[in-house]
Amino acid sequence: MEIKDCFYLGKIVKPFSFKGELVAYFDVDEPLEYSELDGVYIEINKVLVLYPIEAIRINSNKATIRFNNMNQEDSLKLIGKNLYLPLELLPELEGNKFYFHQVIGFKVIDKEKGDIGNIESVIEYPAQPLFSIKFKQKEILMPIIDPIIEKVDRESKTIYINAPTGLIDLYLS
Repeated sequence: MEIKDCFYLGKIVKPFSFKGELVAYFDVDEPLEYSELDGVYIEINKVLVLYPIEAIRINSNKATIRFNNMNQEDSLKLIGKNLYLPLELLPELEGNKFYFHQVIGFKVIDKEKGDIGNIESVIEYPAQPLFSIKFKQKEILMPIIDPIIEKVDRESKTIYINAPTGLIDLYLS
């Protein structure tokens, strides 16, 4: 399994007990959807290694995990490591909700300006994620917020937006 075929689930943050249990932070919208995992991939020296799960308990965005056949000493080596799952385990989203990796390459149609290009990438700033849209050799940065996104058409790979007045012109002048 390679990272490109996975999504980031979270990170192991600290030990929980003297029995080798660990606390992981899940960076997902619905952590309870992952309450019956039987294993996760952990990045070890830039390689994903599958770790089978013996028990998992989820409380809010934190999970207490006990891996199969793991003692306390070995579990401590996993603190700070990233957790991954295969992309096919992502819950299906509907309507205007989407995963960032899904919309790369989508065409963006603005209510006023029309076709403003294709999404090249998503920039994840702490305060606000942004679409990086390529339009005639220029980059347009568009906030990814509900009031701007009017419709996501997965079939035609198009996102319809209503950009704030003047925002697009800032990039094209």
